[in-house]
Amino acid sequence: MNFTSKLTGLSIAYFLAIQAVAIPQTASAGFLDNLVDKIEQEADNRLNRRTDEAIDDTFDSAEDEFDDSFSSHQDRAGSQDSSHASTPSHSSSNTQPNNPNIKWAKFDFVPGDTVLFEDKPSIDEENGEFPSRWDLKEGSVEIAEVNGENVIMFLDHGTIIPYLQNSRNDYLPDVFTLEFDAFFSKGYSGRYWVNFFDEKNQWKKRGKNQRMTIYVNSIRVDKSEKTYPGKRKNNKDEVGGWRHISIAFTRGKLKAYMDDTRLINIPHYPGEPTGITISAEKYDNYEKFIKNIRLAKGGVKYYDRVFQDGKIIVNGIRFDVNKASILPESNGAINKIYSLMRKHPDIRFRVEGHTDSDGGEKSNLRLSQSRAEAVMNRLISMGVASNRLQAKGLGESKPIDTNGTAEGRANNRRVEFIKL
Repeated sequence: MNFTSKLTGLSIAYFLAIQAVAIPQTASAGFLDNLVDKIEQEADNRLNRRTDEAIDDTFDSAEDEFDDSFSSHQDRAGSQDSSHASTPSHSSSNTQPNNPNIKWAKFDFVPGDTVLFEDKPSIDEENGEFPSRWDLKEGSVEIAEVNGENVIMFLDHGTIIPYLQNSRNDYLPDVFTLEFDAFFSKGYSGRYWVNFFDEKNQWKKRGKNQRMTIYVNSIRVDKSEKTYPGKRKNNKDEVGGWRHISIAFTRGKLKAYMDDTRLINIPHYPGEPTGITISAEKYDNYEKFIKNIRLAKGGVKYYDRVFQDGKIIVNGIRFDVNKASILPESNGAINKIYSLMRKHPDIRFRVEGHTDSDGGEKSNLRLSQSRAEAVMNRLISMGVASNRLQAKGLGESKPIDTNGTAEGRANNRRVEFIKL
């Protein structure tokens, strides 16, 4: 059965469902109108879901055919002339001198320097209420508790906009990063969207905003590019769970990551984003939650900064709450520091840990010392000589921003590398 016949069959099924509903003889006109509306809404929801699955089936079939054809072509090319093969050999034999030595940074994301917006959301948010740090564009979105922590829950295809007091429409700098954790249910799980819009109407002639679509294990930008680590079947995941999404925009260059893998790398992105929205589709039992949202300004040029300022302030090294265990999304920032120290063996750093003012002063001091030591030890384990590093915790004693806002506290929770 082809894609068109699948959709036709679905439409007929929904028509028959409407005809099959038992309607009381005494039903009023208002009752009938309400019943028809509900059936139409449910039909739309189910049809959209089945359409997504049918589209995915079609894409998967085409991709499998392409992969098989491409692999066969590579096999033929390799058998004809192994010295001109365009794909690296994975043989362990040392008798093949033409095997390339490939170095590829699959995760080079480093968060922006200054936090513009952050929402975890707070434990003070009331369950069942709309998240206070956002505006609603459409649908329904509420605070829910998942495994003991507050999250933002999408209901009925909700769309939200970060609420920034200084601006509602034009708040994105030329260089920015966006991060959040997204939950995907086990099995087929629907999609999230990050919409980039341009207040200057740079994309008006296109008739739409640029959209990034995030699947359970893949990312697509306006259907023009879709990559993913490994095979994907109908966007299904046998495990489900949280994925960390990272997006970096640098003056027209766009990169997007899922967990520790870069999936999108667009060198010339159209338009100049001035704002974003985050959306999610919600079908049946496909729960959609996000948390730990952070929007930050600036890129990272560690080499220039260390020689200009004598130090590097890093907001991208993250830890578990009230612990010194380093989170995986910190790898990009740590790798940048390691690369700098490897290229400049004369550089020595004091690694300083800083906290915000939440919690007790003494406990924050101990926590910051443990975190500074954890970062130092990570670099040493990567190959940096121990005599090039020191660790010192300063707790909440040297804030660089206010502790009265979520963004200020996020900026104060940092690791600094002081040149010795």
